[in-house]
Amino acid sequence: MAGTEETRLVILRGNSASGKSSVAGGLRDTFGRGVALVAQDNLRRLVLRERDLPGAANIGLIEMTARYALDAGFHVVVEGILYADHYGAMLARLRADHRGPTHAYYLHVPFEQTLVRHATKPIADEVGEAELRDWYREMDLLPGGIETVIGAGSSLTSTVDRIMRDTGLAGLPARDR
Repeated sequence: MAGTEETRLVILRGNSASGKSSVAGGLRDTFGRGVALVAQDNLRRLVLRERDLPGAANIGLIEMTARYALDAGFHVVVEGILYADHYGAMLARLRADHRGPTHAYYLHVPFEQTLVRHATKPIADEVGEAELRDWYREMDLLPGGIETVIGAGSSLTSTVDRIMRDTGLAGLPARDR
């Protein structure tokens, strides 16, 4: 088991440049102290410097980090591309073991818009259209219809506000420390 009945687990998935990191940061900024961000890119690319492959070490590290933060009383936002075939089993375990409410969202942005958004990112010079096209998976949803799909037409503020309401984070106090 992980967390308490009061902790919230939020899973944010989607293709590159779909807004996952911005939404996760917006949730944390809106809520205040008490939200742990478990970012796939941070753990996979920066901490482990590994490729995104089935069975890679970052999958377990993401799970362990999320469980630790939930057990410490933090609300947790797990965010990343998190391909369904690579990360689905781990996310299913987290969902099944979390004692509190769990909400999953898939941020859907069409490939053409992904290219436009990607051009504004710091890594735009390092990662080109061919790589983005290789990474892109149209509606790579987790099984069971557990994710709420949020389209590209939803603004950052609207998306953050919606998730804050859906999860109940809007009505909870931030941590004092």
